[in-house]
Amino acid sequence: MPTEITSEPAPAAPPVYEITSDPKHDELEDTAAKIPSLNSIYNTLFTKDGWLGDYDYGFLCMPTIPCLGKKSNRQPPFFGLKTKLPVLLAIVMGFQHALAMIAGVVTPVLIMSGPGTGNMNLDMPTRSYMLSASLISSGILSLIQITRFRIFNTKYYIGTGLLSVVGTSFNFVPTFGAMTTRMYLSGQCPMGLAPDGITPVQLPCPEAWGAFLGTCMLCSIIEILLAFLPPKIMKNLFPPVVTGVTVFLIGAKLIGTGLTQWAGGSGPCSAMPAEGFFSVCPNLGAPNAAPWASPQWIGLGFLVFMTIMFVEFFGSPFMRNAQVVIGLVVGLVVAAATGYTDVSTLDDAPTITFLWVKNFTTFPLSIYAPAIIPLLVTYVLTMVEAIGDVTASCEVSRLAVEGREFESRIQGGVLADGLGGFLSAVMTNSPMSVFAQNNGIIALTRCANASAGYMCCIFLILMGVFGTLFLMIPDSVLGGMTTFLFANVASSGMRILAFLKWTRRDRFIVSAAISLGLGVSLIPNALTHFLSYNGSSTVLIGLVDSVNIILSTGFCVGAIIAIVLNQLLPEDKPEQMEQELAEGVRKADSKQAAKIAAEMEEAANGDKSGMKHL
Repeated sequence: MPTEITSEPAPAAPPVYEITSDPKHDELEDTAAKIPSLNSIYNTLFTKDGWLGDYDYGFLCMPTIPCLGKKSNRQPPFFGLKTKLPVLLAIVMGFQHALAMIAGVVTPVLIMSGPGTGNMNLDMPTRSYMLSASLISSGILSLIQITRFRIFNTKYYIGTGLLSVVGTSFNFVPTFGAMTTRMYLSGQCPMGLAPDGITPVQLPCPEAWGAFLGTCMLCSIIEILLAFLPPKIMKNLFPPVVTGVTVFLIGAKLIGTGLTQWAGGSGPCSAMPAEGFFSVCPNLGAPNAAPWASPQWIGLGFLVFMTIMFVEFFGSPFMRNAQVVIGLVVGLVVAAATGYTDVSTLDDAPTITFLWVKNFTTFPLSIYAPAIIPLLVTYVLTMVEAIGDVTASCEVSRLAVEGREFESRIQGGVLADGLGGFLSAVMTNSPMSVFAQNNGIIALTRCANASAGYMCCIFLILMGVFGTLFLMIPDSVLGGMTTFLFANVASSGMRILAFLKWTRRDRFIVSAAISLGLGVSLIPNALTHFLSYNGSSTVLIGLVDSVNIILSTGFCVGAIIAIVLNQLLPEDKPEQMEQELAEGVRKADSKQAAKIAAEMEEAANGDKSGMKHL
């Protein structure tokens, strides 16, 4: 018997589909590099569109004429990280990045290998090799950062996957200078006499470079390990109040080094002896030698400096991105035309070179124990600086600056930075880190494409293979460029500090850190005389040397003070800040009210006296 339907049936429930992610696929895998298809390679290399595209190449070459005509609002297209980029444009953009990087890459090596206190005083062939090694290492390590690899069977990556170019870190120059100075004082680096037989000079010390490289290999482990910490923890440990002060102090110290070179060189002639082999710069045997701080040296450096200013005002976007190199080339051409370059320096230097032509036989590998603590501090600060640079790269590349993908790029960038510190030492070069220069080029040219980064790496490696030309540059020409370059480091620290709320607590920490940090940068030996040891204990000698290296390195002193105070001082209470603000407003209002009352009373008195006169 059929069932009787006595009510309206309930509506059927809609089917529920559960969407689950494929456990074999992670969206972060899309941020890593992939091998292009054959069809993609053909369209890129064998078609007109693949080579030229429709880009406005005139934009890069059009000079700027201030105060004449209206500024054009026309903008070239933005090429994102994965956007298809024409080959010719990739070559042009990559060459721009290489030009912007080259001065920053070679400058630390030219300083550390050159003459003067705190440097190694090496011969020209060795300096030529070190210069080439720095450029080649920069190209190779930049490839790692740009490509981005996933560590097998883990959630961790190596590299940012961005247009992140790697260069020799300036952070290590002050530490190396303090370390080498101690090695000469302790007899680990040799001393001798100048050709006049009277003036004591520091002889070449490749052993210092071997000790520096070995110690850097050991200390790079700290940055590698810290890369696996969550970025939020790293930012809490090293907030802007710490990193800003540290970067500013590094720049301030380096500006002094640049200005010393500008005046004629940082070698023994900078002491301005009245007579002897170094009574003139660079020495009596150099062409057109002159005393330190002579007008010709100041003039050559000023020419470079003003060329950089001129290009900034009138140069095309392409020229402005290469303004430092253009200034260097102009200075070198004028110096060569007026007889201030020594062409004989290139006679012993090889035309072509590559890594490990001079290896750890030339630079005996060792560990210099007193430099371990300062280098650990330097690596931590370099890591924090890398976080800021990667963040800026994400921002100008129009990528997210928060979320899982961003944190993964930070992790991969810091890990590649730490590995780069180790690998660069293996390649006989000073530790390298992510540079911030290319972020400005990305913003100006509107190109954040990885293809331009790969072209930049190729140019850097080629420049390293044929890189001996830089040895001709007189110290004053180099100083005119490096002083401006180092000022950019100091201004980067100021920019970081500008983001502070500048509470009473912030002002106190910054003031305390800069007071001793900048003071030590100006007078490096001020704090190193009260601690000494004359015994035979190797451990105590190493400990005292380590402490003295820290106390003679301004940014180490400033960073330690900032870190300690940031952890100990309590945060300012918002209520207290509001009360102080309200009290200030009340006092201001009271003064303003009193002023108005006095003016009214004075006006009233004036009216009464006028009435009496009538």
